[in-house]
Amino acid sequence: MSSVLEDPTLERHFKGHRDTITSVDLNPNMKQIATGSMDSCLMVWNMKAQMRAYRFVGHKDAVMSVQFSPSGHLVASASRDKTVRLWVPSVKGESTVFKAHTGTVRSVNFSSDGQSLVTASDDKTVKVWAVHRQRFLFSLNQHINWVRCAKFSPDGRLIVSAGDDKTIKIWDKTSRDCIHSFYEHGGYVSYVDFHPSGTCIAAASSDNTVKVWDIRMNKLLQHYQVHTAVVNGLSFHPSGNYLITASNDSTLKILDLLEGRLLYTLHGHQGPATCVAFSRAGDYFASGGSDEQVMVWKTNFDAADYEEVLRSQQRATSVNGAVQSGERQSRSSLRASSRSRRAESSEGVDFSDIPLSHVEKRSVSQTRPSQVPKDTSVSSPTSRQQQPQDNGVPAALASTLEHIVCQLDVLTQTVAILEQRLTLTEDKLRECIDNQQMITLQLRTSK
Repeated sequence: MSSVLEDPTLERHFKGHRDTITSVDLNPNMKQIATGSMDSCLMVWNMKAQMRAYRFVGHKDAVMSVQFSPSGHLVASASRDKTVRLWVPSVKGESTVFKAHTGTVRSVNFSSDGQSLVTASDDKTVKVWAVHRQRFLFSLNQHINWVRCAKFSPDGRLIVSAGDDKTIKIWDKTSRDCIHSFYEHGGYVSYVDFHPSGTCIAAASSDNTVKVWDIRMNKLLQHYQVHTAVVNGLSFHPSGNYLITASNDSTLKILDLLEGRLLYTLHGHQGPATCVAFSRAGDYFASGGSDEQVMVWKTNFDAADYEEVLRSQQRATSVNGAVQSGERQSRSSLRASSRSRRAESSEGVDFSDIPLSHVEKRSVSQTRPSQVPKDTSVSSPTSRQQQPQDNGVPAALASTLEHIVCQLDVLTQTVAILEQRLTLTEDKLRECIDNQQMITLQLRTSK
């Protein structure tokens, strides 16, 4: 199994923008990478070394978001100039433009069939458009502050949006109703996206956290505190088993969603890492930052490899059809231990059986420098393999005990979260009492 999960490696890096890179996306055929920047330009980079990059000029202000259409024949860009452009990513750089909003357009996203676009704006609205002739279809209007991100679900029936009002809203595209709102972040929500299965969403926030919800039960599944600054973006691996995040702390983090743990920390950007995206096949991912660099990384794991890992774990530790995770983490460094769960189909994990996990930031000890640039490194918080221990305990009993310990860990974490909430409530109550005493004292003084 040592060849299954290898460290991600930096394959290439590009520099051509003159300001912070705000958004990155990879062409479905992996021949091109599109980036937007505060320098008002859209750039399309060719993966073949001998081919030059295209710089597309047209927007009058910063380009906030870019995305390839599912076919790869178009690139959509959203800008601070309040417009959206659709480009043909070729040497001619032809584009059509339409006035989309009355404020900065922060996000643009194609539906999976390529027929619709959804945009999010500082004018507090989310709008849906037909790609053909850029015809306006309808607007969603319940946010009360800037909307930073909006995405279609994989089946195109739902839309998720999030922004500076600290809420995440799920919309039914057909009825145009907001069917649920999540209010659990302590800061603005910078980015949100659907799990490939369409059953979950993940959100990144200025409160330095990443949260994962099951939208079928409106339940918080996982809570990650692995960054030390604002989390700017995230991307699901196509298998649904991993999530990558980009943060102002200059790092990228790869999270193992099945185990609820930090898998890798990637150091490469000099300054904030502003955006990140997996390729459609999951074999590569690209990141951008305030250092004006675009980095292309080879993932070194894929869906087929991870399915083999799941099958191996199931054979080794299955009890009555329930799969127990075989790797325990130190509670001082990772609060989320392995938990009981099922391996679903190749579409991804069934998150409905995963209890709330809470992963906190930790220092990492293993660092392997890459070739370019010199300061790029990969850190892994745990060993890639776990050596089996033959201690004479029957496999079934060991697995049962492991399951009990896992459930105790979950209970411990739940109590810890409740204690935190109780402490916050006590602090607020104490603040109210102090304010009341101060007001009383002022009234007495004035008399």
